[in-house]
Amino acid sequence: MNIHEYQAKQLLAKFGVPVGKGIPCTTADEVHKAFDTLGEPLAVVKAQIHAGGRGKAGGVKLVRSADEARSVAEELIGKTLVTHQTGPDGRVVKQLYVEAGCDIERELYLAVVMDRSAQAPVVIAAAEGGVDIEELADSRPEAIAHHRVHPVKGLQAFQGRAIAKHLGLRGAQAKAGAKLVASLVKAFMALDCSLAEINPMIVTKGGEVKALDAKMSFDSNALFRHPEVMEFRDLNEEDPKEIEAKKFDLSYIALDGNIGCMVNGAGLAMATMDVIQLKGGSPANFLDVGGGANREQVTNAFKILLSDKNVKGLLVNIFGGIMKCDTIAEGVIAAAKETGLSLPLVVRLEGTNVELGRKLLDEAGLNLQTAVSLDEAAEKIVKAIA
Repeated sequence: MNIHEYQAKQLLAKFGVPVGKGIPCTTADEVHKAFDTLGEPLAVVKAQIHAGGRGKAGGVKLVRSADEARSVAEELIGKTLVTHQTGPDGRVVKQLYVEAGCDIERELYLAVVMDRSAQAPVVIAAAEGGVDIEELADSRPEAIAHHRVHPVKGLQAFQGRAIAKHLGLRGAQAKAGAKLVASLVKAFMALDCSLAEINPMIVTKGGEVKALDAKMSFDSNALFRHPEVMEFRDLNEEDPKEIEAKKFDLSYIALDGNIGCMVNGAGLAMATMDVIQLKGGSPANFLDVGGGANREQVTNAFKILLSDKNVKGLLVNIFGGIMKCDTIAEGVIAAAKETGLSLPLVVRLEGTNVELGRKLLDEAGLNLQTAVSLDEAAEKIVKAIA
């Protein structure tokens, strides 16, 4: 789960990360009032969407008066921002964050991420902030420092000092920087984050070290432990189909293709998408109904797939282990009839009671094709929608 910048800053401040003064707003009038409330000669109006690259897309504006702030707000609210992280459809701006301006001397990069190869959180730091860290990693990998965080002991003091040195901080700034790093790691660990990023982390002309921007993502499987984080969930920033899928314990992720996939098991789902691509098609989604899916879940899965206007055909690829193939076949038949399915449908079943399952499908009187292998199924659905 992702949250907005202003929400991330609220959380990080509780762990001792220094952040600027700011006020979240949803209307132009609120933005006008926020500028006056901050009482600073310069403020920044920031679009709040779950994506990076807002500045390049025109979603971050400097303002020097309440009237200018209102004018910028009127321009941004309701605007669709398209960044390298939103995809071509972009995100509609519904919230803004008005923050006091800063005299910036230097911009730095700092983040904590889960690293599977390290089997632990890793701190990533660079003396160049406000940039795409991926580009920096490609062009100048030596500019990025990596420090593994011990899963039990946490970040050690010497690591904090080493990171501050890598960032070019000296004296009092080094102490402040090391403290900020330790606070960020503490927040990451305590809140079960998958990412906690400050880009840029800045040094002001007055010598302060603080977070100018913040991004946090959380392990969804751990959110039951953090009701205070769940309160920050913004359903406007999530795909409605993914929200609906969660209601029925379905794992669904929307993609850009036109072949809807219904599979049981994450590994089989990934393989199915790969083979569709190999055969010249393009998957419209990742959908894992799980090993114990019932008729109701299969029906709801069909409805979710069909709600995607880009879907031109459906491929069902199920291995009947815990869940028998005849049960799946009954669910597919019921779902196809209930939804009035008119799109091409290819079903590949394998496992327990597979012959009975195929017989049920063949005798159902539906406009569908069956397949024995995944290769055959992918070839048939790609050809059916061509």
